[in-house]
Amino acid sequence: MEPVKVGLLGLGTVGSGVVRVLARNADEIQRRAGRGIRIVRASARDLTRERDCDLGGITLTSQPYEVVDDPEVQIVLELIGGTGLARELVMRAIDNGKHVVTANKALIALHGNEIFARASAQGVTVAFEAAVGGGIPIIKAIREALSGNTIEWLAGIINGTGNFILTEMRDKGRDFEDVLSEAQSLGYAEADPTFDVEGVDAAHKLTILASIAFGIPLQFDRVYTEGITRITREDVGNAAELGYRIKHLGIARRQPEGIELRVHPTLIPERRLLANVDGVMNAVLVRGDAVGPTLYYGPGAGAEPTASAVVADLVDVARDLTVDPNNRVPHLAFQPDALADLPVLPIEEAISAYYLHLRAADRPGVLADITRILGERGISIEAVLQPQPAEEAEDASIVILTAPVRESHMNDAIEAIQRMDAITMPLTKIRVESLK
Repeated sequence: MEPVKVGLLGLGTVGSGVVRVLARNADEIQRRAGRGIRIVRASARDLTRERDCDLGGITLTSQPYEVVDDPEVQIVLELIGGTGLARELVMRAIDNGKHVVTANKALIALHGNEIFARASAQGVTVAFEAAVGGGIPIIKAIREALSGNTIEWLAGIINGTGNFILTEMRDKGRDFEDVLSEAQSLGYAEADPTFDVEGVDAAHKLTILASIAFGIPLQFDRVYTEGITRITREDVGNAAELGYRIKHLGIARRQPEGIELRVHPTLIPERRLLANVDGVMNAVLVRGDAVGPTLYYGPGAGAEPTASAVVADLVDVARDLTVDPNNRVPHLAFQPDALADLPVLPIEEAISAYYLHLRAADRPGVLADITRILGERGISIEAVLQPQPAEEAEDASIVILTAPVRESHMNDAIEAIQRMDAITMPLTKIRVESLK
């Protein structure tokens, strides 16, 4: 049988990794797919740049439209990133009747609804396993392996850069800016690290996970997003003293009123498996009503881990080339006409416990006033930590751990506390999740 012919857009780190994996594992891939998979055409901006892969047999071009318009190409592999040109090329490929494989989480999160509708109309597949979790097969697990479950919630460390920073802050007592600088020098963070440290990258991925978990349209603009730039080593130390670790989590939870979608720093008990995912590694914890909690762990980025997921998608598409389009696995796990119109709840409606860290004048009655404000709003206190102040200090550090409460009630309490004349600096609020 003739090999499946692939057109590759982008010969960067991941693109080169895909070329290597396809060549190295050609026999194994053919045994799995039932036919060979071969890249016949590829585009790159700089054709003179040296690549760490063998490009023999691949026709190179600097014009990506030549790839998507090539009648020989059956599958277009989009690895250029971004949401402008990438979207145009993907839509053109679909209109040309070609299947698409992509690792582009921003493209899927922002334009996936439009892309999948066009693909369904044309009878082609768009596969995107590598868009979330690098080499972790989390999309396939939720979409297929857990299809007999009602997904109750999921929580994930889905950005390796943020996880590396928080791990270093905890293990070595370093400040955020210091670790960020190292992450940039190691290539874990971009020169502009905003997408990573402010949670945008994780929000893209959470948008995709929530859609396939709950059968809702992709809604990136409804994800509450909060970064880790304000986390201090003092907060990390306080969390450890209370038996917690701080992780930058993406959380999606089904509630009776709708769906919670939020990305933010989170205290989780140190005994939880997710709390022990360190460095640049990713992990997603998914709870289904039948199976209970399941954990998916692995590298969230890198050339060959990401190529692993990309090639798996190529194998799946190759298997499905002769399948009736109506019998393929739906893009978002649920049949397109069965997506639910569940509302995404505003963050004010979310319920969690809270870590509060404040500094206040070191005088009698201050803590009593704070606990009174919390009590008047029905907020129970689980623990209080008062680190010993320095001898010359005129204020004291107070750390409070609360029981779960609705966010709007907590915000009201914080506003009242901040109005106290004894408070000497803005209060830090970090959500706490037990992940039971």
